[in-house]
Amino acid sequence: MMQNAIPAVRLASGAAFALCAPLMTMPAQAQPDSAYPARPIRILVGFQPSGGSDIMARAAGQKLAERWNAPVVTDNRPGAGGTIAMEIARKAAPDGYTLLVISGSLVTNATLVTRVPYDLRTVFAPITQLTSQPYVLLAHPSVPAKTVRELIAYAKANSDKLNYASSGTGSSAHLGMELFRSMTQTKMEHIPYKGSGPALIDLLGGQVQLLLASAISSAPHLNSGKLRALGVTSGKRSPNLPQLPTIAEAGVPGYDVTGWYGIVAPAGTSPAILLKLNAELGRAMHTPEVAEKLAADGTEALTGTPEAFKSTINTEIDKWTQLVKTTGLKL
Repeated sequence: MMQNAIPAVRLASGAAFALCAPLMTMPAQAQPDSAYPARPIRILVGFQPSGGSDIMARAAGQKLAERWNAPVVTDNRPGAGGTIAMEIARKAAPDGYTLLVISGSLVTNATLVTRVPYDLRTVFAPITQLTSQPYVLLAHPSVPAKTVRELIAYAKANSDKLNYASSGTGSSAHLGMELFRSMTQTKMEHIPYKGSGPALIDLLGGQVQLLLASAISSAPHLNSGKLRALGVTSGKRSPNLPQLPTIAEAGVPGYDVTGWYGIVAPAGTSPAILLKLNAELGRAMHTPEVAEKLAADGTEALTGTPEAFKSTINTEIDKWTQLVKTTGLKL
């Protein structure tokens, strides 16, 4: 059975998706909740294959397909910062057969940058958070600071000399550094890039001085001494860098920024279906196979109830909206 289930999570395109599409558009009342799933499930991803959202969709989808012996199709709809897929999901029938992978960056970008004309908190039904991933505050060796406290002191004494890179305006790396700047009352110039890769390359070259990056992408450069790590952004230390203090314990109490992925359904989806998906996704994300894949990327599974995930989404939107208002940040 597994051999038939695994191909179902491959990229939906051409004939493969065309065969599933008529089944996916059947009326929601065609099957009782107890029979779910009775036809193919589509997981929408707002970005190209091989990105973080895509990896999450395929990992979760494969396990659901194996568990239920039902096709689970990953449908990549890139464009407009992920909001094309978001719009498709929003308009889909609330029957559990169309799901959407979201991330902290997607939620804040859609709310504060793209400014979609609807409230994400009301048009989607949270199913579960999938993962949590801290960032690492990296410094080029030319920056004369080896700790967060030293960086704050240097920034206050040299407000015209520090800059930081990000993977783009409105990204988690950008907002995370703006929160740091706001909480420490320091000044730094923001230099946005089109992705974390180019930003990291220029940090290595000394063209920029600071960057929030993932632990997994940072590790080789920390081990070689090409970059210096000052702290992790999460509220607790990273299992990948246990010796590195959190930014909160290193000098900025209350600072807590993490990247995350989760999965939602259109609002109005039956609570019974949401709970069934929640239970299966929770089980899937904590299997040894998936946990090993996540650990290799510096990520850990973090699942919970739909209510807990709803709270996370609300907290993220409120936190970053308030930051933009209080700082006058232009996005």
